[in-house]
Amino acid sequence: MLVLFSLSLTGAVHALTDEESFSLQSSLKDKTTGEKIALIAERFVGTPYDTNPIGEYVARKAIVCDDRVDCMYLAFRTVELALSSTPEGAVHVALDKRFREKGILENGKVVNYGNRFEYGEDMIGSGKWGRDITREVGRTAKMRDLRNKRFIDFLPSAELLRGTGKLESGDILFLIKDSARKKRGEVVGHIGIIKREKVPNNDEIYLIHASGHKGKGGVVKKTRLKDYIRKMPFIGAMISRFP
Repeated sequence: MLVLFSLSLTGAVHALTDEESFSLQSSLKDKTTGEKIALIAERFVGTPYDTNPIGEYVARKAIVCDDRVDCMYLAFRTVELALSSTPEGAVHVALDKRFREKGILENGKVVNYGNRFEYGEDMIGSGKWGRDITREVGRTAKMRDLRNKRFIDFLPSAELLRGTGKLESGDILFLIKDSARKKRGEVVGHIGIIKREKVPNNDEIYLIHASGHKGKGGVVKKTRLKDYIRKMPFIGAMISRFP
């Protein structure tokens, strides 16, 4: 069963049924892909952070595991639901998007999660997770990706801050770790989703992200993007966009 989350009148998070999820997808059918991604991501706000080191969805060999999410799973699910019109269709999208090649389901369980994307830089580099628009937002710098033995272009924090006005709802930010803080040679340390909202005389831009730590927990938050950039421990970002 598909499990999403919404807020009750008391502010408590509760699960959505398959029928409610289908209703959500149907209600967004006339929105752009980016708007769908942002609005679905917003429905996860308040969801507890997944503290399982490998991800609860991997541990359970599941596609749908919405009771706790980390930043990668949040990106997975929002895009999969946005690119499909039914909960079942989202599963088919997941079997393509989450894997370097293709996911395999047997008796309702994923049997080849070893083929999954484990690094954010591999997601954006694959082309499966939208078009890399990093260079379109601002002046990029280069970083050595030692694991893949290549250089990558990223936006330093100051350039990202200056370029926020060029971001659109549904853009995915792959936030870059300081080389001194890297583990396992990873470049991307966090992933979040952009949501633009109209306010008088301007747009407000938010980052929706699973804010937490594997050892401590946390929750999905919606934060003003400029505030987040000014305080974040990351040195910049790569950005992707779906058409």
